[in-house]
Amino acid sequence: MERPGAYAARNVVSAKLKEVVALFKLRLTSLVVVSAVLGYLFGVPEGAFSWNALLMLALAGTLVTGASNALNQVLEVDADSRMKRTAERPLVREALTTGEAIGAAVVAGTAGIVLLWAVFGPLTGILGFLSLFLYVALYTPLKGMTPWAVLVGAFPGAFPPMLGHVAATGSFGLGPGLLFATQFMWQFPHFWAIAWVLHEDYQRAGYHLLPSRGGQDRFSAFLILLYTLFVIPVSMLPWVFGLAGGWSAAIAAVLGLLMLVPAYRLYTTLDKSDARRLMFASFIHLPLLQLAYVIDRT
Repeated sequence: MERPGAYAARNVVSAKLKEVVALFKLRLTSLVVVSAVLGYLFGVPEGAFSWNALLMLALAGTLVTGASNALNQVLEVDADSRMKRTAERPLVREALTTGEAIGAAVVAGTAGIVLLWAVFGPLTGILGFLSLFLYVALYTPLKGMTPWAVLVGAFPGAFPPMLGHVAATGSFGLGPGLLFATQFMWQFPHFWAIAWVLHEDYQRAGYHLLPSRGGQDRFSAFLILLYTLFVIPVSMLPWVFGLAGGWSAAIAAVLGLLMLVPAYRLYTTLDKSDARRLMFASFIHLPLLQLAYVIDRT
């Protein structure tokens, strides 16, 4: 028969693990991992596909991204406590201590980077480290200082498909560069749409992340529309350079238009509902676009 003390200790450990899962934001992390996996599938040479490699990439990506999310929350716990959308995060509720969060992040981040290095080589491991470092050490502190944080954050945010491609080929080249470019450009209308929807909440935390000093004004909406327009030609570049077929270019154009319509409506109405439509369109856009590259690669 199990002793009461052992049963209680097991419950404590189980509760802590659940909080670590929440700290790592696994739903958001899964979107990042999908992007890396699709980058791998786009780049893997014919006959070289490996389920084991794919699973190792997904595991390592989950660990590194989860560590990034955890360290982000360690640095932003005060801001998180002032926003409605983040008020229930583990550190805000004190369900985890700062030391526990840092420990979990260091273990997960180190394991993920070592796994990338060991399985896919030094270049992939270095990219994993850079994505974590840029997100935590540069983007996170800049969020409270300047809207330029969005530009800085777009760099590590565009790493996943590039990292996946490099994991598949062992080298950097045109393919991973174009995947980086498409995800880099996509992030501006995507994140600004989120910032528009959450503008009041961000203001409670002292964040100003829309591109205009006026916040939800016509100039911010114009820049969102402009960058949404940029997304379309950039997402067609794999076809232009012969890495993907014409069908992927057509899908890129259609997906771009599905973002452009709410972006234009936002410019004309300045209404949060149109920003929300753009936000959801951008969530659909990226995985479908990258899947189209995989299916129609040449």
